[in-house]
This record gives sequence, structure tokens and C-alpha cells, in this order.
Amino acid sequence: MREVMTTSMARNIFYGGSIFFVLIFLGLSVHSHIYIVNTSTASMPLTESVVRGKRIWEEHACVNCHSLHGEGAYFAPEVGNVMTRWGVIDKPKEAFETLKGWMEAQPSRIPGRRQMPGYKLTDEQIRDLSNFLIWADKTDTKGWPPNNAG
Repeated sequence: MREVMTTSMARNIFYGGSIFFVLIFLGLSVHSHIYIVNTSTASMPLTESVVRGKRIWEEHACVNCHSLHGEGAYFAPEVGNVMTRWGVIDKPKEAFETLKGWMEAQPSRIPGRRQMPGYKLTDEQIRDLSNFLIWADKTDTKGWPPNNAG
């Protein structure tokens, strides 16, 4: 003999299932909140120099050519881990000098060649930009992007 589901049985399944999934949703929301609050992705404080460097990054639209942790264009190299690749992650003075030298070494306008625009940044702006790139490099991205040489 086949059992027929009554209206009250269907209602109980609906309400029971709804309560179950609302409790799951609330539990996952609380877990996410606790995880976000207790897990910092930056291992370096956000200083005024880093903030100014971020402004320089934005004002010159560096993201139009470079990617930062995979976000942005792929016309020029990824810079989210550039300080590690250059070996100057914990050496702010050397990071500034390397970035300045790299920017100044960019060739003049050569037709048909990809090249970085010749921004006329002051030493302070380059220092701020290098501090921003160090800060970005120290952000815990859970291993992304891969730290390949280049």
C-alpha cells in the first residue's frame, strides 16, 4: 500500500528544511565573520608612505598595464611580488634604488616596442611607490600569483 503525503506532512518538511538551512546559513555567516576579523592578510602596517604610493599607482593608472595579484592588465609584468623577485623585499632602501634604476633604464620611444611611459616621478614618489609594492608583496595572497622569476 502506498502512503500519501498529507498537507501537514508537507508543511512540516518545508518548515523543518527551511529552519535547517537558515541555521546553516547563520552558522556559516558567523564563521566567515570570525575568520575575517581574526585573520589579517597584511603582515605590514599601512603607513602614510604606503597610502601615498597607492595614490601614485592609481593616479598613473599603473593597473592599465601591470597586474597586482592577478588584478589588472597583462601588458606588463605582474608587480604584486616584484620585490620578492628582485630580492629586496626586506630592504626598503635597495627597493627604492632598484625601482628608480629600473624606471630610469626604460628605453626611449622605440617604435613597435612595448615600453613603460616615462613618468617624471620625484625620489619621494618613487620611494612611496616602492613602499606600496613592498606592502603589496607582503600581503598574504595564499600563494597567488606564483613567484616565478621574470
